[in-house]
Amino acid sequence: MMAKLVLSMDGLVLKEIMLSKERTTIGRKPHNDIQIDNLAISGEHALIVCILNDAFLEDLNSTNGTYVNSQPVKKHVLKDGDVVELGKYRLKFIKDSPEFAAGSTFEKAFIAAPEAAKLTSSPRGHTDTMVGFGVETSVTDASATAGWNAPEGAPAPKGNEPVGMVQILSGRNAGRELELSKSLTTLGKPGSQVAVITRRPHGYFLTHVEGDSFPILNGRQLDAQAHLLNDQDVIEIAGVKMGFYLRPLG
Repeated sequence: MMAKLVLSMDGLVLKEIMLSKERTTIGRKPHNDIQIDNLAISGEHALIVCILNDAFLEDLNSTNGTYVNSQPVKKHVLKDGDVVELGKYRLKFIKDSPEFAAGSTFEKAFIAAPEAAKLTSSPRGHTDTMVGFGVETSVTDASATAGWNAPEGAPAPKGNEPVGMVQILSGRNAGRELELSKSLTTLGKPGSQVAVITRRPHGYFLTHVEGDSFPILNGRQLDAQAHLLNDQDVIEIAGVKMGFYLRPLG
């Protein structure tokens, strides 16, 4: 993993932490990956989830809050140079390789309640398909350019391997399909529940990203770990059911 956090206090660098795990916890208690033994820091203060080219910061309902570049946040997609502020401590997010500057491209398929199905125009001038069932490619905002390259040995499948597909099974968009052709596809309703499907050499994996409740797979609620998807699996995210299947090439 080619990204790190630089921990400092009052301008004095205390240590550097490589983000080599999918989930990195920050807090006062010893079991955290990054322990900050200070009463201003909650026992379990914040979490960073790293999925392929993206790093998501989440405040875990801490007492004193989590700030990024002096602004309070609950959830935030980290970009190079962001400074996470926890009390008097600072964690600077740094991407080590020039390759990261090029950013990543991935697909977003936001699925929301039917009553909210409309397009919203972003301040940057492109249209964000935030609801309904839409696909946004070559995204130019921070959520696409933040993060780092996939770990070594984790390219998208190639050759004659089947391609993953998602078909909506419920709601006004029932019947619509999305080809999982990118390394990362985001599904859900921002602010409510979001999950991602990552395409790896040994299959497609579903991982929870945002929301108090976790996705449901074949009637069973998942945990925080990545789960391998099998042909004909049924997924439920943000109240919408969808089927995952493998489509043979050719």
